Amino acid sequence: MDVIPAIDLLEGRCVRLYQGDYEKSQVFSENPVDIAKAWVDQGATRLHVVDLDGAKAGKIVNVGAIEAIAKSVTVPIEVGGGLRDRSSIQQLFDLGIQWGILGTVAVEQPQLVQELCQEFPGQIIIGIDARNGLVATRGWLETSEVLATQLAVQMQELGAAAIIYTDINRDGTLSGPNLDALRELAGAISIPVIASGGVSSVTDLLSLLALEPQGVTGVIVGKALYTGDIALTEALRAVGPGRIQDIPPNLDFSAFA
Repeated sequence: MDVIPAIDLLEGRCVRLYQGDYEKSQVFSENPVDIAKAWVDQGATRLHVVDLDGAKAGKIVNVGAIEAIAKSVTVPIEVGGGLRDRSSIQQLFDLGIQWGILGTVAVEQPQLVQELCQEFPGQIIIGIDARNGLVATRGWLETSEVLATQLAVQMQELGAAAIIYTDINRDGTLSGPNLDALRELAGAISIPVIASGGVSSVTDLLSLLALEPQGVTGVIVGKALYTGDIALTEALRAVGPGRIQDIPPNLDFSAFA
């Protein structure tokens, strides 16, 4: 399972929100590039970047920071926040970003999602952010009447490469992931699901690993990495490639030798 560090950008700085509340932001670094490099140095094979200003504005705002991060690391990057038209997606891909994450337009403009999935196959991820099972939009400031699982099925049919599922009530709380909601969503679709929100410990990661056979192939970790509750190197040893339980036994060893 991929362990994907999150870098949330607000006014050019790396921050974390509590349950998506912009008024409850905590600044972890003035330099997101340093953070990106640090995660890659510790073994990250993918980064998750969110333009929080863009999510509210409906367009990319932290383009300078996103470009600087893309130039500073060699691992693929997924970016979300304010991507509501083709030009924004193209702008990201021109910067070297591998995946664009669509959220609000998945609810409001499914036809656009279909067109983008056809034009950029394998590069469009749908971010489904849910509050009590219902999809939230516009930087989590509004809640729709659309069920998360219902939207996931629709987006798969339109050609989405993957779904990132975030439980807003768990995000930034370190209270653990919503396993029941993830299990239900992953069971309804066949494309990969990436879990997000609430991960607080390696134990949480191991609980998510149990959902890997159902299609939960990755997990985004944010606040727990910044607070030190999870060490990225430890997380990768626990659930990443080459984790301890995947290492074959030493067949040359004999207890009777």
